[in-house]
Amino acid sequence: MKRAIIVLAIMLAACDGDSHSDLKKELSDLSKDLRGKIAPLPVVKPYEPVPYQALDMPDPFGSAKIELVTKSAGTGGGLKPDLNRPKEPLESVPLESLKMVGVLQQGKLNFALVRADNSLYRVKIGNYMGQNFGVITNILENQVQLRELVQDAAGDWTERQSTLQLQEAGGAR
Repeated sequence: MKRAIIVLAIMLAACDGDSHSDLKKELSDLSKDLRGKIAPLPVVKPYEPVPYQALDMPDPFGSAKIELVTKSAGTGGGLKPDLNRPKEPLESVPLESLKMVGVLQQGKLNFALVRADNSLYRVKIGNYMGQNFGVITNILENQVQLRELVQDAAGDWTERQSTLQLQEAGGAR
């Protein structure tokens, strides 16, 4: 029993707080000049409304401006695709996925050979391809030229010229 008391006394002496006194002293020396300072809050200026003085100009937030935009939207200058015509096979494939691989000439007509996935198609001027109502306007020895119809942000249809370049022999499929 005496032995247990001696061991307990030694253990309590080991837990004495003086073992870290040098760290506590250094920490207090380093932090003695530090005092937290908080910057004062900025002064809030009162709100001053600015009157709308352009009375001779149209109000940009008025309903008349919005009505004018909605009446003119969708007219498109008469351009719009023929949605009733039957779709051609290459219209279901994005133009970026099509590859021109060659040109054929029969009489005075030029035909382009176009690869879509693993299929090969022969197209001529007037055929459609791509998903933007692209109609072939010209076939040259190194490219197919198209006129596409796309909608802008206002819903109007606009024309865009696109080309499909001839792929080099041995290129990626």
